[in-house]
Amino acid sequence: MLLSRMENHCFLLFVFVFQAIFILILYRGGPSRVFRGFVESPQVVVDYSKPHDVYTNLSLFTRAPNEDTMPYCSAQSPVLVGPLTITFKVLPSERMIIKRNPFVQSGGHYKPPHCFPRYKSAILVAYRNQEKYLRHLLYYIHPFLQRQQLSYTIYLIQQVGTGSFNRAKLLNVGVREAMKDEEWDCLVLHDIDLVPENDYNLYICDEYYPKHMASAMDKFQYTLPYESFIGGVSALTPEHYMKMNGFPNTYWGDGGENDDIATRIHLAGMKIVRTSPHLGRYRVMDYNEETEIPDPWKRPPSQHNTRKTWKADGMNTLQFRLLSRTKHPLYTKITVDIGYVPSFS
Repeated sequence: MLLSRMENHCFLLFVFVFQAIFILILYRGGPSRVFRGFVESPQVVVDYSKPHDVYTNLSLFTRAPNEDTMPYCSAQSPVLVGPLTITFKVLPSERMIIKRNPFVQSGGHYKPPHCFPRYKSAILVAYRNQEKYLRHLLYYIHPFLQRQQLSYTIYLIQQVGTGSFNRAKLLNVGVREAMKDEEWDCLVLHDIDLVPENDYNLYICDEYYPKHMASAMDKFQYTLPYESFIGGVSALTPEHYMKMNGFPNTYWGDGGENDDIATRIHLAGMKIVRTSPHLGRYRVMDYNEETEIPDPWKRPPSQHNTRKTWKADGMNTLQFRLLSRTKHPLYTKITVDIGYVPSFS
């Protein structure tokens, strides 16, 4: 009889605990959101007066003797240090970058040598003859991503010709080509002249909404230039990207595509989430705070009506000519002809 009562009390306690967990899951937005909190909310070091070298402790990652018995990577990487030392005074050589990243494979692909990665991210960079910026970015971004135990590939999408640059259309091309290689969990759209300052700024996507990662750039005094700004670095799942019909193809040279992108995110029924400013800090190459006047940044004027055009200007109308696809030691270069500015633009 006593045993029966004890079992009944234990059962009631179990029911109570289960209900409490269930309510917590509903409140937080689903089970993945609850458990993801343990990954995305570590005890972060934010003292930027004591930065670390980006290659610190990477030598701890050694190749597992047997891939068949290799464990999954830990939910939180053991080598994250927080603030990183970023300087652009010395231009690193390609040979030196290759030597310092021995596990990066041809095409700029990497997967952890010691564990199975939990996330796969494609890093997409629109490019046009910016060799100096490229080398600085590769020097920092490869070890930065390795510290996070990601599987990743860096894609350079190069526009040929002398016509106006079209960043957004190049990124559309990059998404289409990258998805031929892998079912990526996350697409990271990355400006070539930005370097992240904190390795707790995880290059993974938010499950529900597009994520703006460059929430604090030095050239904007580590604040947003305006509320809807989504420039620099952003992360979207392939589902997010297709739901908003990708990026616009019709912005040539003026940089106004960021406002179009922010608008189409909302028109597609989503919202922008942001990496917290103390983590989403970025250094901008060639920015000199001593010589540049910190006037309020003006958003470029737009001649587009996104509400009318977003469903007919994007991935579903993308046209380009693939000229070459080459695997370099540190990246995959996709060279394309995306046409020229139409005479009516």
